[in-house]
Amino acid sequence: MIQCKEITKSYYNGDVETPVLKGISFQIEKGEFVAIMGPSGSGKSTLMHILGALDTPTSGNYILDHHDVSMLSDDELADIRRTKIGFVFQSFNLLSRASVLRNVMLPLVYADIPKHERVISVHHALRAAGLSEDRWHHLSNQLSGGQIQRVAIARALVNKPTIILADEPTGNLDTKTGEVVLGTFQELNIKDHHTIILITHEPYVAEHADRIIHIQDGMILEDKRNHQKRIVHLNQ
Repeated sequence: MIQCKEITKSYYNGDVETPVLKGISFQIEKGEFVAIMGPSGSGKSTLMHILGALDTPTSGNYILDHHDVSMLSDDELADIRRTKIGFVFQSFNLLSRASVLRNVMLPLVYADIPKHERVISVHHALRAAGLSEDRWHHLSNQLSGGQIQRVAIARALVNKPTIILADEPTGNLDTKTGEVVLGTFQELNIKDHHTIILITHEPYVAEHADRIIHIQDGMILEDKRNHQKRIVHLNQ
């Protein structure tokens, strides 16, 4: 599904080059749950932006579903983001004065999906994210942190993306609530076979994935199967 081939990324200030990624190569198969872990300044956020089609590499190739994303135009990148990638962010990025249903429906409105199809897709996504129906008509600012993040997960699912890309999704949550959110990702991966890429600086969070790619100083330090995966059992 994903191939990164010798990806480099540098930023320039006049003639001064600052290399951030230095020849990153790996593959992610459909249905994998992978954590990309590294400390601040390791290059993981830059790599996330490339995987999410928010940026392009300086050199190398990023292949997604047999398409070389590194060669696409801005409009083509926007289309990839809309149809193939669901984003979940640390800061949630919800409209605080809009209902749960409205927040999850917005990507479908922008995609000009017919109303009756939107409703079906939104309900399916909220159930998959594990948010109880008695919360669907609440405003997002009336929910707990864990409930808000489940709404964000539902919004990421609603367009039926190929990949869910989660950037520090537990960063604003307490440990117990963060564990529930990580359990939700595990269920989406195991039951619904979603491909999930989790970006984190915390080893404890990464240990919930099946595979951990550890990057440091713009290079892959380690890429291993996680044989001591932390399993979360949810009672939804």
